[in-house]
Amino acid sequence: MGLHQARRYVREEDLVIIDGISGVLLVDPDPETIRYYEGLQRQERVHFAELIKLKGAPAITGDGITICLEANIELPKDFESVLNVGALGVGLYRTEYLYMNRDRPPAEEEQFQVYSQALHALQGRPITIRTLDLGADKQVDSSTGRERRVLANQALGLRAVRLCLKEPGLFLPQLRAIIRASALGPLRLLIPMLSNLQELYQVLAIIAEIRAEFRSNAVPFDPDMPIGGMIEVPAAAMCADLFAKQLDFLSIGTNDLIQYTMAIDRVNDEVSYLYDPVHPAVLRLIRIIIQAARDHKKPVAMCGEMAGDPRYVRLLLGLGLRDFSVHPAVLLEVKKIVNNTRLAEVMSLSEQVLAASSSSEINDLLGRINAGLN
Repeated sequence: MGLHQARRYVREEDLVIIDGISGVLLVDPDPETIRYYEGLQRQERVHFAELIKLKGAPAITGDGITICLEANIELPKDFESVLNVGALGVGLYRTEYLYMNRDRPPAEEEQFQVYSQALHALQGRPITIRTLDLGADKQVDSSTGRERRVLANQALGLRAVRLCLKEPGLFLPQLRAIIRASALGPLRLLIPMLSNLQELYQVLAIIAEIRAEFRSNAVPFDPDMPIGGMIEVPAAAMCADLFAKQLDFLSIGTNDLIQYTMAIDRVNDEVSYLYDPVHPAVLRLIRIIIQAARDHKKPVAMCGEMAGDPRYVRLLLGLGLRDFSVHPAVLLEVKKIVNNTRLAEVMSLSEQVLAASSSSEINDLLGRINAGLN
């Protein structure tokens, strides 16, 4: 991202260093630079060796509040990472990989086998399977199974639940496979990018039809499988109370919520500087979602990148978030922060962040919230 002319300067077989923390790509570094980064790698290994000691420990704040830490995954090989860091389960299982780089969408039986294997791999931990979220810059043509490119307004196009409702040939096999797999273990179904209740009602009606068919044919399934919705569109956030009435749980997708709130494409480097997780509008929407779930006594998790960013963990705790779903690589870091946080100390500061109107004021308050973090 932001390296459009890189191939003019980087040749095949060049040694490069990618510094993901600073956002820097170094080409053909000198020996001193290499030694510096090797030292950083050693420090990282030592740091992780300390964090891994937290694997079996619970995530509990200093004032005794238990926090649920689950993992985001998208490939079968990721299940090992979930176990390695002691995640309580999978809060977001992205299924798009099943549909990519192939001539035909996966059939129901293939998906059923994949989801069954996932439940087995997690050894009794719950898994939240998000239905297909293809779209934006890539979609699947239901008549040919080939991907086709969408050029204009990619993030605002036919994607996620919109695509699924328009293309039942894609959606029905996945729903049937998920519902069948629910008989094998603790499985939750998550609907992405809901923007109005009509979409939700359509999905629930399809699920009801599938369940009725399975009952009549004695196909086993869990009739109590929780069904949740991703709140990642500002319209859904503002109506979170309406969604909370109809769903078993909510999940906040901050990646899209931020880009739609700020009217920017988060992968466009010309405007990516406007992607701001702590913009007052974003924080107020997050608070609305959390409060709506609390009012209706429904669980609410956050599965976007913001949940796994150490800068924002204490802030989110102060705003009332109690369920985090993050990449396995950062889960133990988040647990360490949780265990070193007293909610009583961060809640009042988080309220001040909500009331702040300038970036400088917000950053100052964040510094105070995170005081003492390494």
